[in-house]
Amino acid sequence: MNKTYKPIEDNNRTPIVDILRGWALLGVVIGNYVDYKYIGIPIDSSAKNIFSTVLGNIHQYVFVAKSWTLLSVLFGYGFAILIQNMANKGKNPVGFFAWRMLILFVLAFFNSAIWLGDILKDYAFLGLILLLFYKCSPKTILRVSLFLLLTIPVISGYVNTLEYAVPDVYSDPKYLQLYHSSNWLDVFEYNLLGTYYSQMLNLTYAITVHIIMFACMLLGFYAQKTTFFTRLPELKKNLKKTFFISLAIALLLISIFEIVFSKDLVFPTYFRPGYWLILSTMLCIASGICILYNHNKLQTIFAYFRLSGKMTLTNYVVQNLLAFLIFSGVGLKLYNTLPYWSYFLLAVFVFIIQLFISKWWLSKFNYGPIEWLWRILSYRKLFPFRKTKSELISKEAEAVVIEV
Repeated sequence: MNKTYKPIEDNNRTPIVDILRGWALLGVVIGNYVDYKYIGIPIDSSAKNIFSTVLGNIHQYVFVAKSWTLLSVLFGYGFAILIQNMANKGKNPVGFFAWRMLILFVLAFFNSAIWLGDILKDYAFLGLILLLFYKCSPKTILRVSLFLLLTIPVISGYVNTLEYAVPDVYSDPKYLQLYHSSNWLDVFEYNLLGTYYSQMLNLTYAITVHIIMFACMLLGFYAQKTTFFTRLPELKKNLKKTFFISLAIALLLISIFEIVFSKDLVFPTYFRPGYWLILSTMLCIASGICILYNHNKLQTIFAYFRLSGKMTLTNYVVQNLLAFLIFSGVGLKLYNTLPYWSYFLLAVFVFIIQLFISKWWLSKFNYGPIEWLWRILSYRKLFPFRKTKSELISKEAEAVVIEV
């Protein structure tokens, strides 16, 4: 294979993109670990003290659905980078990316066996659809994305009226006994069935969530086409406008929802604007991080987030594996027995530990282990795993910056 047919070099990566990936990983691990609290009990039935209530509100308004929507944007951005890289080398990107998504499907199957909320399969599926747009102009990509985002309340409302029935693996004793089993195969079966019933057959997830994901991926595709993340210093005014406008929209929607719920009112059947709040909050947070990065704020924290974001896939799978061993029947059997705050803080603890491990790992190795495996299988070529002595020396300056 041609030697130029290779992944993006580390020094060509865009730091803010990896920083945003690191931030999104924090929200993902919190959301996934909190979900374990509600396997076997209704979401609103667990008693909460004041501390748990505060953390629950933080989770609800800062992290819920904001992380996977942000990761979807970044997935679309990464897709566009790969497509451009292949095109610049004179290669046909369709075959390469389709093969890469097939490998991601296989990884998703294994991840689904340890966590019933896997999202990798969704990215692999939508990545294939994204190929249909790879020759489109930035304007076309943006218009399709905005159309989907503007119409999602109607789409969500319509899907919500559809009648269908799927087993509730979160509460049905028949499935919970698999989750509580000490047999690894039983717990694998529970998670795979949970992925199948709660995501693949659940129309709200299969239709509405996938449309949101795809619209966000198109936004990321547009961001790469317009070199958005590499021009942040030029876009200071636009970033501030985005931050304040999205913040205003989010606060307005929160106020409307509070009035609606407090007065026992309901939105029209075919209009469910909840995702507008999620998206406006996500844009507000993401633009806020970009503004801080532009002004050289939180440099040490961002340096760690960047390293964690460079190992997104490995860190995500490890988070799920740890939860599998801590909460399910094959591990410590903690299930839903802990107070809410324990799941939240355990997730934050795992994330912080991963920040330090990511720093240590990338000081010695070129890639996270799963990223390395994915690259080998994608390019069908062996890439050096460990850093050479010259690379280790060149990384010393970066390590000093992180420590300062």
